[in-house]
Amino acid sequence: MKQFNDIYVGLDVHKDTIAVAVVRGLRTKPSYFGEIPNTPTAITKLLKQLSPDGEVLNFCYEAGPCGYEVYHQLTRQGHACDVVAPSLILKMPGVRIKTDRRDAMSLAKLHADGSLTAVWVPDKEQEGIRDLSRAREDFKQTETKARQRLGAFLLRNGKVFTGKSKWTVAHWRWMETLTFETPTQHIVMQEYVEALKEASRRVLGMEKQILLAVRGWSLEPVLNSLLAMRGVNTITAVTLLAELGDITRFDNPKQLMSYLGLVPSEYSSGSKRQQGAITKTGNGHVRRVLIEAAWNYRFPARKSRTIEMRAEKTSERVQAIAWEGQKRLCGRYQKLLTSGKLKQKVCTAVAREMVGFVWAIACEASGRVHGSRATA
Repeated sequence: MKQFNDIYVGLDVHKDTIAVAVVRGLRTKPSYFGEIPNTPTAITKLLKQLSPDGEVLNFCYEAGPCGYEVYHQLTRQGHACDVVAPSLILKMPGVRIKTDRRDAMSLAKLHADGSLTAVWVPDKEQEGIRDLSRAREDFKQTETKARQRLGAFLLRNGKVFTGKSKWTVAHWRWMETLTFETPTQHIVMQEYVEALKEASRRVLGMEKQILLAVRGWSLEPVLNSLLAMRGVNTITAVTLLAELGDITRFDNPKQLMSYLGLVPSEYSSGSKRQQGAITKTGNGHVRRVLIEAAWNYRFPARKSRTIEMRAEKTSERVQAIAWEGQKRLCGRYQKLLTSGKLKQKVCTAVAREMVGFVWAIACEASGRVHGSRATA
């Protein structure tokens, strides 16, 4: 193909249709090409119409529920394509009309101006691992909901477990001894129990599939290295890497913290500076598992047998980073807690600093050296 970078194409992608607009030249107005079906055949036909002589076209469309199939088809055929972040698209507050045509023309114009922010697009292998991770998370939510329903049913009927912990062997044995006044309540309880067991079986099945899928994965060395950190088990590490991909694509830890929405929001004007809650932008799946992992740092720093066994499979440098991270994060947790901070805020702050050590270990495991380290 000939290199011809002055043709910018904006696509407003939907399940059934794609609205297409074109900008030919950097200082020209966008023109509306029309609407095509969202099928591989229609997209191939569009490419022949817009690029009859084999020019390279610059496409863009918003990230959304339709995924990256359009991106993969366009790039396979030699064209450039950016999948852009919808939340970072410039919008005029005075405009109150929104149509597919206007959206496509706006995308084409902003793409030609260089005003759009592209998101990272995973390859097929990465996308498969991510789908597995998210499916396991969905089934885990179903399991949690099933437990809540069963627990609510028992409480509603005055059945209160007085043992130490729920959902243990002792708790299940206790439920087997329960009796109710009516036969229908026995049926209801048994159906809730069966629903919970089925949900738990699915979660366990997905976890087994994840363990099989990560064998030979390109990011398996990074995954094994992250297990040296306290609070990071296999599922946590898989979630991190499935959602983020190559963590070393971030230039420094602060950039990764900002991407995950773990930095404070800010509203400053003149001499007044006001910071608020974390921004919660970016990937919520990673933010959730990091905050869950951060709870483990409420205990004093020490290497348990489990952590030691996992760390022995990594390099000495990775072990040193993980241990330094544990000492700092455990101390940080206690310092913030004794200063009167809420536990939830303390945990979020620890999760933010934990990101720096995750980034440093990923760099070490990948054999890449950056200018700054975890404490930057």
